[in-house]
Amino acid sequence: MDNFINLVKLSVGTETIDDLETWQATKRAQAPDGLPRHVTRMWPKREAEILAGGSIYWVIKGVLTCRQRILRLDEVIGDDGIRRCAIVSDPELVRVQSALKRPFQGWRYLKPADTPPDLPKGRESEEPLPVELNRALAEIGVL
Repeated sequence: MDNFINLVKLSVGTETIDDLETWQATKRAQAPDGLPRHVTRMWPKREAEILAGGSIYWVIKGVLTCRQRILRLDEVIGDDGIRRCAIVSDPELVRVQSALKRPFQGWRYLKPADTPPDLPKGRESEEPLPVELNRALAEIGVL
């Protein structure tokens, strides 16, 4: 039985995994130690489960495409004085078998049983199926 939980998040404004990687390399997207982070308003209630081995799965243009192992959750106080959560992750983007995901606000929990598998070594550089083809295959039950 898995003792951890994952997060899933839309990567808004990102067209490709390379775009996400480029954004995360900017100082604005990094924690003080240089690791990539995503700052969000809500603090996950299931923090212990996330930190027990969870990853953040990224949805790009409606398709779940990659993940990063979550290393820690940092407190960030904004200029407005509001406490926020910085999800600090491993810089390695691990490509996963693509899966369609409907739009949603914020982040969602994702059980390990519901996560797509990582792409096998040697296939991580493969381009994902076009969104339209992926959607059509999902509609007929192939994916």
